[in-house]
Amino acid sequence: MSLDIQDPETEQLVQILAARRGLSSDEAIKLAVGNELQRQDEKLSLWERIRPIQDCALARPATGLAADKAFYDALSGNP
Repeated sequence: MSLDIQDPETEQLVQILAARRGLSSDEAIKLAVGNELQRQDEKLSLWERIRPIQDCALARPATGLAADKAFYDALSGNP
């Protein structure tokens, strides 16, 4: 498979990365794509990211009070 980069900005970014790392263009592309794939693989799902928040909220003792729709409506300005 051969890549033919048509976008000048992409070409410039590849050249900048290659120069900074002392790599060829091919090696720079391989490095960038490999790093992005690894980053995506390590990314936590939404549920994994909010789990600590859920655990913290659930660790608090229950107040025993029932939710009052009229109270919340008054807070939001609804009669």
